[in-house]
Amino acid sequence: MAKQSMEVFSTGIQVAGQNIANAGTPGYIRENLVLNPSDPYRQGALINGTGVEISGIQQQIDLFLETRIHSANTEYSSINERDTIYKQLESELRELSGGDLSTGLNDFLAKLNNAVNQPGSIPDREFVLSEAQKFASEISSLRLRINDLRETQSVNVENLVKEANELIDKIVDLNPKISKLEASGLLQSDAGALRTERYNALNRLSELIPVRFRERADGAIDVFTGSDYLVLAGSSQKLTVETDTDKGVVVQEVFLSRTHSNISRTGGELKGIIEGRDDILGGFVDQLDTYASNLIFEFNKIHSSGEGTAGFEQLTSASAALDPSANLSSALSGLPFQASHGSFQIKVTNKTTGITNTTTINVDLDGIGADTTLNSLASALNGVANLNSSVSTDGRLNLSADSDYEFRFSNDTSGALAAIGINTLFTGSDSSDIGINSVVRDNQQFLALGQGGGPSDGSNAVALAAFSQLPIESLGGITLDEYYDKVVSSIAQSSASEGALAEGAQTFRDSLKNQREQYSGVSIDEETINVMKFQRAFQSAARLVSTIDELFTILLQI
Repeated sequence: MAKQSMEVFSTGIQVAGQNIANAGTPGYIRENLVLNPSDPYRQGALINGTGVEISGIQQQIDLFLETRIHSANTEYSSINERDTIYKQLESELRELSGGDLSTGLNDFLAKLNNAVNQPGSIPDREFVLSEAQKFASEISSLRLRINDLRETQSVNVENLVKEANELIDKIVDLNPKISKLEASGLLQSDAGALRTERYNALNRLSELIPVRFRERADGAIDVFTGSDYLVLAGSSQKLTVETDTDKGVVVQEVFLSRTHSNISRTGGELKGIIEGRDDILGGFVDQLDTYASNLIFEFNKIHSSGEGTAGFEQLTSASAALDPSANLSSALSGLPFQASHGSFQIKVTNKTTGITNTTTINVDLDGIGADTTLNSLASALNGVANLNSSVSTDGRLNLSADSDYEFRFSNDTSGALAAIGINTLFTGSDSSDIGINSVVRDNQQFLALGQGGGPSDGSNAVALAAFSQLPIESLGGITLDEYYDKVVSSIAQSSASEGALAEGAQTFRDSLKNQREQYSGVSIDEETINVMKFQRAFQSAARLVSTIDELFTILLQI
């Protein structure tokens, strides 16, 4: 009995030493020596005990608490990734740095205001074009920076999938090792180090995707995500990605390799990153495109009704129609913007005599009868005296005046000129391709600051400078400035809300981890006491051996 006790207490010291040695090991689960009294025996009227025996060495872990931590990991990781992406987006908007779009638009319109009183001033006109180019570049630069953020998240998705698959492989590899070491459940001891490694893998996997596990009798575990399995009775399936393109950025959706279930948005870091990439950043790209497209079209509608200090001798539309036979109000035309029912005027001037003939071109888009197409518009313009018009093979409208003649435009109520890119300042259709019309950029004389009132006419510049304050129907009746302010405010509010949610989720998860640490973590003080307790017990058992030896010696000497 004493000999067995010494072996037990020696094992107890070893277990306590193991715990002390791993006190700083992340995720380590404290091990306990499970002791039970040995079976007693009967000796006459007495029932004597036979000492102590070891039932096993087991980890001190609360499995229900582990599952709660896994759920908290999944929730927090998802929210935290969204919060991080919101903060990255706010940083790129540069609202507090002076490099934001609101400042860029105001600077551009300020240059237009400067040109109102001196519309013929070449330096002022050059300043307007320079600021317009700068503003367009700021929009396209912001789009590129957001695209870079989205591409970074796509790389993160691939890295997370790779990490998740490695964790699944690790669990698959550890399952048989644990079963073998624990004799498939026949022993009462836990393979502590291997189980700790497996719990750590589960814990990390729960941060990537939602998981739950079930331990089998042989010590192996089955792992599930939602209603699908990841590890089941020796079989496993991994995560795979399918790529696509969204707004010019390569994006991925994540599926399970065997059941083909889409788990992209089920939870964890994977969900947070994909939602951040597609909903937060992708959603802002949509809003930026809306901002840019309304800037381009609405500004161009005003600009195309004005005149520069020189007329055109020849001109090609900046936009091309995929189908010149489709009506100008239909998306089938392939034009970036659609015209509406109305008309515009074209003025053809004899440069020698100064005589100007003004012709009104009707744009029939009322849906009754034959609507105006690019081809029919070219035919109508070709019917104007001293003006030639045709549609090129790539769907662009070509205009040219006869020798010694030039032409100008005015009073476009249809938006047709802006839709096809005639007499416009901005080019492109959204934030991805916004730019400045090379015709105007290369010759400031074509900057349409007047409306036919001579060199001192700055009436169109007045309308252009007030552009940002005009309500836009496609934006719900608000101005471009108000729309952008609304977008920025919404992002700021969502970011603050996401930050508060992340803080709350982290606090909850940390509280669960603290509970786990209190229950399963190593206390140096407690383990030191255990060492001393087992040491004293070992000494007592040794003293018992010594005493019994003395008694036998005395007995033999009698």
